[in-house]
Amino acid sequence: MKTLRPLWPLAALSLWLAGCASLAPPPLVPELPLADWPAPLASTAPPALLLLGEQHDAAAHQQWQAHSVQWLAARGQLAALVLEMAEAGHSTQGLPAQADAAAVRQALAWNDSAWPWAHYGPAVLAAVRAGVPVYGGNLPRAQMKAAQQDSALDTHLSAPAWQRQQDAVRAGHCDLLPPAQILPMARIQLARDRSLAQTGQALLQPGRTVLLIAGLQHVQRHLGIPTWWGQKYESKVAIAQAGQAQAAIKTEADWIVLTPALAPRDHCAELRQSWGAPPRATPLATPGPGPAAAP
Repeated sequence: MKTLRPLWPLAALSLWLAGCASLAPPPLVPELPLADWPAPLASTAPPALLLLGEQHDAAAHQQWQAHSVQWLAARGQLAALVLEMAEAGHSTQGLPAQADAAAVRQALAWNDSAWPWAHYGPAVLAAVRAGVPVYGGNLPRAQMKAAQQDSALDTHLSAPAWQRQQDAVRAGHCDLLPPAQILPMARIQLARDRSLAQTGQALLQPGRTVLLIAGLQHVQRHLGIPTWWGQKYESKVAIAQAGQAQAAIKTEADWIVLTPALAPRDHCAELRQSWGAPPRATPLATPGPGPAAAP
Protein backbone atom coordinates (compact mmCIF):
# COMPACT_ATOMS: atom_id res chain seq x y z
CA MET A 1 0.00 0.00 0.00
CA LYS A 2 1.34 3.39 -0.94
CA THR A 3 2.39 5.54 2.00
CA LEU A 4 1.15 9.13 1.86
CA ARG A 5 3.57 11.71 3.16
CA PRO A 6 2.33 15.16 4.17
CA LEU A 7 3.51 17.80 1.76
CA TRP A 8 4.63 20.39 4.32
CA PRO A 9 4.05 23.40 2.03
CA LEU A 10 5.62 26.79 2.53
CA ALA A 11 2.66 27.70 4.72
CA ALA A 12 4.05 25.38 7.40
CA LEU A 13 7.47 26.95 7.15
CA SER A 14 5.93 30.42 7.35
CA LEU A 15 4.18 29.55 10.61
CA TRP A 16 7.41 28.25 12.06
CA LEU A 17 9.30 31.36 10.96
CA ALA A 18 6.69 33.60 12.54
CA GLY A 19 7.25 31.85 15.85
CA CYS A 20 10.99 32.30 15.55
CA ALA A 21 10.60 36.04 15.02
CA SER A 22 9.55 36.50 18.64
CA LEU A 23 12.73 34.92 20.01
CA ALA A 24 16.21 36.39 20.29
CA PRO A 25 17.98 34.53 17.48
CA PRO A 26 21.66 33.64 17.30
CA PRO A 27 23.70 35.24 14.51
CA LEU A 28 22.64 34.29 11.00
CA VAL A 29 24.93 32.02 9.04
CA PRO A 30 25.94 32.86 5.48
CA GLU A 31 24.31 31.38 2.42
CA LEU A 32 26.51 29.03 0.42
CA PRO A 33 26.16 28.38 -3.32
CA LEU A 34 25.90 24.69 -4.10
CA ALA A 35 29.07 24.92 -6.18
CA ASP A 36 31.02 25.91 -3.03
CA TRP A 37 30.03 22.78 -1.11
CA PRO A 38 31.74 20.94 0.61
CA ALA A 39 34.53 23.51 1.00
CA PRO A 40 33.44 24.37 4.59
CA LEU A 41 34.02 20.76 5.63
CA ALA A 42 37.57 20.86 4.30
CA SER A 43 38.44 23.86 6.46
CA THR A 44 37.31 22.39 9.79
CA ALA A 45 37.95 19.27 11.84
CA PRO A 46 35.52 16.47 10.98
CA PRO A 47 32.35 16.90 13.07
CA ALA A 48 31.24 13.88 15.05
CA LEU A 49 27.75 14.24 13.57
CA LEU A 50 26.83 16.02 10.35
CA LEU A 51 23.17 16.58 9.49
CA LEU A 52 21.98 17.39 5.97
CA GLY A 53 18.43 18.73 5.72
CA GLU A 54 16.59 18.52 2.42
CA GLN A 55 13.41 19.47 0.65
CA HIS A 56 12.16 16.02 -0.25
CA ASP A 57 11.06 16.88 -3.80
CA ALA A 58 14.19 18.82 -4.78
CA ALA A 59 16.37 16.53 -6.89
CA ALA A 60 19.36 18.83 -6.44
CA HIS A 61 19.23 18.12 -2.71
CA GLN A 62 19.53 14.37 -3.14
CA GLN A 63 22.45 14.98 -5.53
CA TRP A 64 24.06 17.19 -2.89
CA GLN A 65 23.69 14.41 -0.35
CA ALA A 66 25.25 11.81 -2.66
CA HIS A 67 28.17 14.14 -3.34
CA SER A 68 28.65 14.67 0.40
CA VAL A 69 28.74 10.91 1.00
CA GLN A 70 31.31 10.46 -1.76
CA TRP A 71 33.46 13.33 -0.49
CA LEU A 72 33.55 12.12 3.12
CA ALA A 73 34.06 8.47 2.15
CA ALA A 74 36.93 9.30 -0.21
CA ARG A 75 38.78 10.90 2.71
CA GLY A 76 38.13 8.03 5.09
CA GLN A 77 36.05 10.32 7.31
CA LEU A 78 32.65 8.66 6.98
CA ALA A 79 31.85 6.32 9.87
CA ALA A 80 28.22 5.60 8.92
CA LEU A 81 25.24 6.97 7.02
CA VAL A 82 21.89 7.30 8.85
CA LEU A 83 18.68 7.89 6.93
CA GLU A 84 15.22 9.19 7.73
CA MET A 85 14.15 7.21 4.67
CA ALA A 86 14.48 3.79 6.35
CA GLU A 87 13.29 2.53 9.72
CA ALA A 88 15.61 1.97 12.67
CA GLY A 89 16.58 -1.67 13.02
CA HIS A 90 17.50 -2.08 9.35
CA SER A 91 21.02 -1.64 7.98
CA THR A 92 23.48 -2.74 5.33
CA GLN A 93 25.93 -3.93 7.99
CA GLY A 94 27.49 -7.17 6.74
CA LEU A 95 26.71 -6.60 3.07
CA PRO A 96 29.71 -6.66 0.71
CA ALA A 97 30.77 -3.40 -0.92
CA GLN A 98 29.66 -4.74 -4.30
CA ALA A 99 26.16 -5.76 -3.16
CA ASP A 100 23.61 -4.94 -5.82
CA ALA A 101 20.83 -2.42 -5.36
CA ALA A 102 18.23 -5.12 -4.76
CA ALA A 103 20.19 -6.55 -1.84
CA VAL A 104 20.73 -3.09 -0.37
CA ARG A 105 17.06 -2.22 -0.64
CA GLN A 106 16.08 -5.51 0.98
CA ALA A 107 18.51 -4.96 3.85
CA LEU A 108 17.01 -1.53 4.52
CA ALA A 109 13.40 -2.68 3.97
CA TRP A 110 13.18 0.21 1.53
CA ASN A 111 9.72 1.71 0.88
CA ASP A 112 9.97 2.95 -2.69
CA SER A 113 6.47 4.42 -2.76
CA ALA A 114 7.38 6.79 0.08
CA TRP A 115 11.04 7.37 -0.84
CA PRO A 116 11.82 6.79 -4.53
CA TRP A 117 14.99 4.75 -4.82
CA ALA A 118 15.88 6.66 -7.98
CA HIS A 119 16.31 9.76 -5.80
CA TYR A 120 18.03 8.32 -2.74
CA GLY A 121 19.79 5.26 -4.13
CA PRO A 122 22.90 7.15 -5.31
CA ALA A 123 23.75 8.34 -1.78
CA VAL A 124 23.05 4.93 -0.27
CA LEU A 125 25.09 3.03 -2.86
CA ALA A 126 27.96 5.51 -2.60
CA ALA A 127 28.28 4.59 1.07
CA VAL A 128 27.95 0.85 0.45
CA ARG A 129 30.56 0.92 -2.34
CA ALA A 130 32.95 2.67 0.05
CA GLY A 131 32.44 -0.02 2.69
CA VAL A 132 30.48 2.36 4.93
CA PRO A 133 27.38 0.90 6.65
CA VAL A 134 24.00 2.53 6.09
CA TYR A 135 21.41 2.54 8.88
CA GLY A 136 17.74 3.33 8.97
CA GLY A 137 17.04 5.84 11.72
CA ASN A 138 13.34 6.59 11.45
CA LEU A 139 10.79 5.53 14.05
CA PRO A 140 9.47 2.06 13.17
CA ARG A 141 5.81 2.03 12.24
CA ALA A 142 5.14 -0.49 15.02
CA GLN A 143 6.16 2.14 17.60
CA MET A 144 4.00 4.98 16.31
CA LYS A 145 0.93 4.21 18.42
CA ALA A 146 3.00 4.28 21.59
CA ALA A 147 4.59 7.56 20.51
CA GLN A 148 1.18 9.12 19.91
CA GLN A 149 0.25 8.40 23.53
CA ASP A 150 3.59 9.41 25.08
CA SER A 151 2.78 12.62 26.94
CA ALA A 152 6.39 12.84 28.19
CA LEU A 153 7.29 14.11 24.72
CA ASP A 154 5.17 17.22 25.32
CA THR A 155 7.82 18.75 27.60
CA HIS A 156 10.93 17.92 25.58
CA LEU A 157 10.99 21.24 23.69
CA SER A 158 10.49 24.73 25.04
CA ALA A 159 6.86 25.84 25.01
CA PRO A 160 7.32 28.11 21.95
CA ALA A 161 9.17 25.40 20.01
CA TRP A 162 6.55 22.79 20.91
CA GLN A 163 3.82 25.11 19.67
CA ARG A 164 5.73 25.67 16.42
CA GLN A 165 6.00 21.92 16.00
CA GLN A 166 2.23 21.52 16.34
CA ASP A 167 1.56 24.46 14.03
CA ALA A 168 3.84 22.91 11.43
CA VAL A 169 1.92 19.62 11.59
CA ARG A 170 -1.36 21.47 11.14
CA ALA A 171 -0.20 23.63 8.24
CA GLY A 172 1.84 20.82 6.72
CA HIS A 173 -1.41 18.88 6.31
CA CYS A 174 -3.18 21.95 4.88
CA ASP A 175 -5.58 22.17 7.86
CA LEU A 176 -7.15 18.87 6.80
CA LEU A 177 -6.41 17.04 10.05
CA PRO A 178 -9.04 16.92 12.80
CA PRO A 179 -7.81 19.02 15.76
CA ALA A 180 -7.61 15.93 17.96
CA GLN A 181 -4.93 14.46 15.68
CA ILE A 182 -2.51 17.40 15.86
CA LEU A 183 -0.97 16.57 19.24
CA PRO A 184 -0.48 12.83 18.56
CA MET A 185 1.12 13.55 15.19
CA ALA A 186 3.43 16.19 16.68
CA ARG A 187 4.51 13.58 19.24
CA ILE A 188 5.36 11.22 16.39
CA GLN A 189 7.52 13.94 14.86
CA LEU A 190 9.51 14.25 18.09
CA ALA A 191 9.75 10.49 18.47
CA ARG A 192 11.18 10.28 14.97
CA ASP A 193 13.77 12.91 15.82
CA ARG A 194 14.67 10.96 18.96
CA SER A 195 15.03 7.72 17.00
CA LEU A 196 17.31 9.36 14.45
CA ALA A 197 19.37 10.97 17.21
CA GLN A 198 19.78 7.70 19.11
CA THR A 199 20.77 5.83 15.96
CA GLY A 200 23.38 8.42 15.07
CA GLN A 201 24.96 8.67 18.50
CA ALA A 202 25.29 4.89 18.77
CA LEU A 203 27.55 4.88 15.70
CA LEU A 204 30.06 7.52 16.79
CA GLN A 205 33.74 6.83 16.13
CA PRO A 206 36.65 9.03 17.28
CA GLY A 207 37.89 11.33 14.52
CA ARG A 208 35.21 10.31 12.02
CA THR A 209 31.78 11.59 11.01
CA VAL A 210 28.34 10.02 11.21
CA LEU A 211 26.24 11.57 8.43
CA LEU A 212 22.47 11.91 8.93
CA ILE A 213 20.17 12.68 6.01
CA ALA A 214 16.62 13.87 6.71
CA GLY A 215 14.06 16.49 5.84
CA LEU A 216 14.94 19.98 6.99
CA GLN A 217 12.23 19.97 9.67
CA HIS A 218 14.09 17.14 11.40
CA VAL A 219 17.58 18.66 11.42
CA GLN A 220 16.84 22.13 12.80
CA ARG A 221 19.05 22.81 15.77
CA HIS A 222 16.38 24.14 18.13
CA LEU A 223 13.50 21.97 16.96
CA GLY A 224 14.71 18.59 15.71
CA ILE A 225 17.35 15.90 16.10
CA PRO A 226 20.03 18.06 17.79
CA THR A 227 17.69 18.83 20.70
CA TRP A 228 18.05 15.21 21.79
CA TRP A 229 21.83 15.52 22.10
CA GLY A 230 22.04 18.78 24.01
CA GLN A 231 25.71 19.58 24.55
CA LYS A 232 26.83 15.94 24.71
CA TYR A 233 27.90 15.54 21.11
CA GLU A 234 29.49 17.84 18.58
CA SER A 235 27.26 18.31 15.54
CA LYS A 236 27.04 20.47 12.45
CA VAL A 237 23.90 21.19 10.44
CA ALA A 238 23.61 22.07 6.74
CA ILE A 239 20.19 22.89 5.32
CA ALA A 240 19.54 23.03 1.59
CA GLN A 241 17.09 25.63 0.32
CA ALA A 242 15.65 25.74 -3.20
CA GLY A 243 15.72 29.37 -4.23
CA GLN A 244 15.93 32.10 -1.60
CA ALA A 245 16.62 31.04 1.98
CA GLN A 246 14.37 32.36 4.73
CA ALA A 247 16.32 34.37 7.29
CA ALA A 248 14.99 32.50 10.34
CA ILE A 249 16.11 29.15 8.92
CA LYS A 250 19.67 30.42 9.13
CA THR A 251 19.47 30.38 12.92
CA GLU A 252 18.88 26.62 12.76
CA ALA A 253 21.99 25.60 10.80
CA ASP A 254 25.71 26.11 10.47
CA TRP A 255 25.47 26.35 6.68
CA ILE A 256 22.68 27.16 4.23
CA VAL A 257 23.24 25.57 0.82
CA LEU A 258 21.33 27.24 -2.01
CA THR A 259 20.02 25.30 -5.00
CA PRO A 260 17.91 26.48 -7.97
CA ALA A 261 14.33 27.53 -7.30
CA LEU A 262 11.55 25.09 -8.13
CA ALA A 263 8.45 25.62 -10.23
CA PRO A 264 5.31 26.73 -8.35
CA ARG A 265 2.92 24.00 -7.22
CA ASP A 266 -0.32 23.95 -5.27
CA HIS A 267 0.62 21.35 -2.69
CA CYS A 268 -2.57 21.68 -0.70
CA ALA A 269 -4.68 21.00 -3.78
CA GLU A 270 -2.61 17.87 -4.39
CA LEU A 271 -3.05 16.70 -0.81
CA ARG A 272 -6.78 17.36 -0.84
CA GLN A 273 -7.08 15.33 -4.03
CA SER A 274 -5.05 12.48 -2.51
CA TRP A 275 -7.20 12.44 0.60
CA GLY A 276 -10.49 13.03 -1.21
CA ALA A 277 -11.09 16.28 0.68
CA PRO A 278 -13.32 19.01 -0.79
CA PRO A 279 -11.46 21.85 -2.54
CA ARG A 280 -11.08 25.25 -0.96
CA ALA A 281 -12.57 28.30 -2.61
CA THR A 282 -9.11 29.82 -2.99
CA PRO A 283 -6.32 27.26 -3.38
CA LEU A 284 -2.96 28.04 -1.84
CA ALA A 285 -0.18 28.01 -4.43
CA THR A 286 3.35 27.57 -3.12
CA PRO A 287 6.61 28.01 -5.06
CA GLY A 288 8.02 24.52 -5.11
CA PRO A 289 7.66 21.38 -3.00
CA GLY A 290 7.23 21.36 0.72
CA PRO A 291 10.52 22.24 2.40
CA ALA A 292 10.19 20.33 5.60
CA ALA A 293 10.28 16.73 6.57
CA ALA A 294 7.47 14.31 6.46
CA PRO A 295 6.49 13.32 9.96
